[in-house]
Amino acid sequence: MKQYIVDAFTTEIFKGNQAAVCIMNEWISDELMKNIAKENNFSETAFAVKKQNEVYDLRWFTPADEIDFCGHATLATSFVLFNYYEKNADKISFHTKRGNFDIFKDGGKIRMEFEAYKLNPVPVTDQMEKVFGFRPTEAYIDRDLLCVFDDENIVRNMSPDQAELKKLDGLTIAVTAKGSGTYDCVSRVFCPELGIMEDPVTGSTHCMIAPYWSKKLNKKELVCFQSSERTGELFCRVDGEKVSVTGNAVLFGRADILE
Repeated sequence: MKQYIVDAFTTEIFKGNQAAVCIMNEWISDELMKNIAKENNFSETAFAVKKQNEVYDLRWFTPADEIDFCGHATLATSFVLFNYYEKNADKISFHTKRGNFDIFKDGGKIRMEFEAYKLNPVPVTDQMEKVFGFRPTEAYIDRDLLCVFDDENIVRNMSPDQAELKKLDGLTIAVTAKGSGTYDCVSRVFCPELGIMEDPVTGSTHCMIAPYWSKKLNKKELVCFQSSERTGELFCRVDGEKVSVTGNAVLFGRADILE
């Protein structure tokens, strides 16, 4: 089995978010996929099997378990397929447990078309303030929890209490603030339920972050910065219930996995 290691949402090796990508002729057992993801110990390992021309089944696993949606590993898989398996294609379609996604080459980058998350408001709580050390101004929930702050330096510099994070709702917990200079917004994402202290760059959660800032800033197109230690850039466009998330990716390495 071929495995590729890709840094997503970056143009530089050792930045962005790492994902392992396994391209297979047929599905292996769930147990083996879980063990491979645990061995890799990246936030996600993606597994893809071709159904027909330019159409693939796609699944994602963290070191702990399978998840229903991962943006950066989708970008990484698309990068591998466009560069090594579907070199003449301008579009790839993925069939996933969350639905079907279309992925496009876009001027040297890769554009992914997703459904927007809902912005369901929830009360700001004392627990949130305890976790982050600062009180959010707003909070929203869908699959993930989004907490909004009024200063990007709070987001960039915070050190959340990891034990207390687990007491908050949401599969992942995102914090965001209005950006400055090049960036419309700044964010970070924490995933204690998935055994990931901090996810370096998170495409899926920008299906929530981008709609929030699109409405707040009255802009359809956003340049977003995830200010983890590795950092990453996401170029988002919001059209009603759709969010396109565009980014770069670079190959770190490839190998054969012995089954």
